[in-house]
Amino acid sequence: MGFTYVKVRLINPALPDFSETVELTVDTGAVYTIVPKEILEKLKIERRGRRVFQTVNKQKIERDVGVAIVEYMDTVAGTNVIFGEKEDTPLLGVTTLEELGLEVDPVTKQLKPAALLLL
Repeated sequence: MGFTYVKVRLINPALPDFSETVELTVDTGAVYTIVPKEILEKLKIERRGRRVFQTVNKQKIERDVGVAIVEYMDTVAGTNVIFGEKEDTPLLGVTTLEELGLEVDPVTKQLKPAALLLL
């Protein structure tokens, strides 16, 4: 099983002229999207709070959280982003995938439109 990497454009929702294309590893086991804090700071993404997260080895860590617009191909959504530290892998998490209406095709490892349920 290989990894899926995607290039997405991140946009500051308050300052749309601030945008940057970044490559992220798609991780359907990760809830949130993690972006290096240097990129989010360059985009002037506002820190909206700080949260405690648990790593896979049960360690508790704190990270700042903000909101960004993420664009992949012709799909756009607002999403929470974690201000990643040097030891954090830049990831596109499942929450952002769902907000974009996308899923990972298990055969091709590419992103494809998901069936959207409105219940």
